[in-house]
Amino acid sequence: MDRLFATYHIETAHPLEKAAAVMAGEQSAGTFVKVPGETPELLENHGARVERITELETVDAPTLAGSKPPKGTQAPVYRRAEVVLSFPFANIGTSLVSAMTAVSGNLYELGQFSGLRLVDVVFPDAFKTHAGPQFGIDGTRKLAGVYDRPLLGTIIKPSVGFSPAQTAELVKTLCDAGLDFIKDDELQANSPHSPLAERVKAVMHVVNDHAERTGKKVMVAFNISGDMDEMLRGHDTVLEHGGTCVMVNLIPVGLAAVAHLRRHSQLPIHGHRAGWGALTRQPYLGWSYIAFQKFYRLAGVDHLHVNGLRNKFTEDDASVLASARECLTPMLGGYTVMPVFSSGQWAGQAPDTYAALGSTDLMYLAGGGIVAHPDGPAAGVASLREGWEAAMAGIPLATYAETHPALRGALEMYGAL
Repeated sequence: MDRLFATYHIETAHPLEKAAAVMAGEQSAGTFVKVPGETPELLENHGARVERITELETVDAPTLAGSKPPKGTQAPVYRRAEVVLSFPFANIGTSLVSAMTAVSGNLYELGQFSGLRLVDVVFPDAFKTHAGPQFGIDGTRKLAGVYDRPLLGTIIKPSVGFSPAQTAELVKTLCDAGLDFIKDDELQANSPHSPLAERVKAVMHVVNDHAERTGKKVMVAFNISGDMDEMLRGHDTVLEHGGTCVMVNLIPVGLAAVAHLRRHSQLPIHGHRAGWGALTRQPYLGWSYIAFQKFYRLAGVDHLHVNGLRNKFTEDDASVLASARECLTPMLGGYTVMPVFSSGQWAGQAPDTYAALGSTDLMYLAGGGIVAHPDGPAAGVASLREGWEAAMAGIPLATYAETHPALRGALEMYGAL
């Protein structure tokens, strides 16, 4: 396979075949008018192809403003379709940046479309040259020392405002509570009130001391997001102090920066999708996560956020589960990553998550689901663990709670008993 395939959902008042041809031309060798040198041979070798058009439904009104129906049309009908384009390897090579440009580029600005969304990408085998995740699921489990269940974790809250010393104090409480994983909030990187180097030093002093006392080294994902040099320095600081994970905000730092960090990194890279809603919230605009996360898997991220069941955001459960399944599905024979369930999670979602995903290869992050437990953070962590024990054993939560007080306290707090 020497072509890259991209699947889209489109909405247009123009004939579907013409609209799809405009997409293919805009993203390869064509433009709005024929130009010198645009020979049949050049188009054969470098033109994108329309591989398939599957018509879906019609709608009376355009989803997005600004589209331009065919001239002279008095009452345009907007048709939706699934379109598959393919792009020649000769245009892209193995560049992830070029591939992302090819499958998106100017498409979203074309006047022929009142809706356009990238829903999937299939890379040619040549992209196996990308290193991909360095640690992935198995390496993360080895560093965290957790093998037979999900990794249970939380996020530093308040998101911002704590000094390095205050952050370290909270981390000590969370380590003592029995967590496997703690991460910076995406808003907290290298700020004046909490410089990364100072925060790493203070937090890792606590984490290393806890490891010496208990034998368990909690994985902390420090947010090193910044420009390229800043991220490399941040990574080295974490490594120097014995840290076992770094975190980056994927969209703000960009695809090329993540790939550059991966080439340098000796630690797992925790990928946060801050800003993702702007790319996906409108169903006929932007990207699906199925397509988006494939680029960052190839770039080398080890963990990817997928939201969570019954979350506080707008994403529905079916979408969350589809994203998580995709993270666990090998591409190009490998490149699996650990999905990260977060947003309003507590023990109550464990059975549904396990039943739908059929795997414990995930991180399960809870904020209020841990620290808001009526018996304290340690009981909150225990309730999450007990919820997953019940889920994996096929025992109803209420039944398991009869002999597990931490889980019973969580169920009572959330009104599930």
